[in-house]
Amino acid sequence: MGVEEMNACGLIVEYNPFHNGHVYHLEEAKKTTAADCVVAVMSGSFLQRGEPAIIDKFHRTKAALNTGIDVVLELPYVYAVQHSDIFAAGAVKTLYEFGVNSVCFGSESGSINSFLSSYHTFKAKSSIFNHTLKYYLDAGNSFPEASTYAYKEIGLTDSSMDLSKPNNILGYSYVKAIMENKLPIEPLTIKRKANAFHDENITGTIASATSIRKELMKQHTLTSKITDSLPGETVNQLQQYVLTASHWHDWEKYFPLLHYRVMTMSKEELATIQGVDEGIENRIKATAKIASSFQNWVEAIKTKRYTWTRIQRMFVHILTNTKKTEIEMISQDSSVPYVRVIGLTNNGRNYLNQQKKQMNVPIVSSIGRNQHNILSIEEKVSNTYYSILPPKSRQKLFKQELQAPIIL
Repeated sequence: MGVEEMNACGLIVEYNPFHNGHVYHLEEAKKTTAADCVVAVMSGSFLQRGEPAIIDKFHRTKAALNTGIDVVLELPYVYAVQHSDIFAAGAVKTLYEFGVNSVCFGSESGSINSFLSSYHTFKAKSSIFNHTLKYYLDAGNSFPEASTYAYKEIGLTDSSMDLSKPNNILGYSYVKAIMENKLPIEPLTIKRKANAFHDENITGTIASATSIRKELMKQHTLTSKITDSLPGETVNQLQQYVLTASHWHDWEKYFPLLHYRVMTMSKEELATIQGVDEGIENRIKATAKIASSFQNWVEAIKTKRYTWTRIQRMFVHILTNTKKTEIEMISQDSSVPYVRVIGLTNNGRNYLNQQKKQMNVPIVSSIGRNQHNILSIEEKVSNTYYSILPPKSRQKLFKQELQAPIIL
């Protein structure tokens, strides 16, 4: 009699940093799916909203593995620093190639039926949605604002399924990616607890990642307010990272490098960069002359049409010199070209051994020679991420990219 296959649940995460709300999500996902193995696909050096991760992916992976995650996979940069549909498609396809049975996400809604019925409503009324979206974009609204108006027009901003809420938007993108790619994955959701996604102040033991990062960068130390909202292993990894790197990462530390890049590029060169569209290179060049900080620069560029997030993503691509042609090449692929394992537990290793015989794409464990274009971009991005650190720290931390996965 053969060994029964392990049931795996996938989580789509950033863990910036891994906090008590993530512990709740993990525990509820295990209960909901009765999973034998939990697989997290996680953004690497830079994140979906166009920010550098506060600590690198390897330290975030250790925190996750020590707190109950079985496998951490890397969501490649070309999917990670993109709007929600590309982010979701890259994450869902990575989990599919790794053989997960379900994907469980947190949402303001908490009802998977609401997501599924919303998807069917959207499909039935997509022409109305697209017409309304175009109307509001042409009127100068940002993409998120125009989308909210378009969802409202087809009845998808009511209390049962409000697609103006950040986690509902991401969750809807996951469901859409699963349905449109006809993937044999069951989507499931749990209701977010206690805090809102963008809350900027810590108000209890379950706080938003935004509020934790804000407090950390303001205090420059792990206060009791911060540590109360984090598992012990995250506190440990934040401390370990600072011992090696000498500081945590935020945008202001990259401002001089970003400013230098823009000042030495022509408008024509800027226009080749991913996200630099509709002539915004003129505004970037004009504001560069007066920018005194990252915050001040984004505020100078921001308009009704260009949101803070969109500008941040664009700035990440300028910083990493990521061209439109590189992203276009990737978007033509129907699946992900490989699955990269950053770390795993013994339980995760058992699951990997079960899966690798049936996988359609190669498993990658480190950056190496003769690598896929996406991994070459990853190497460039990683070098950019560590570039603000002292030389010895840079070398030590980048070396992690060349080593085998973290195994607990």
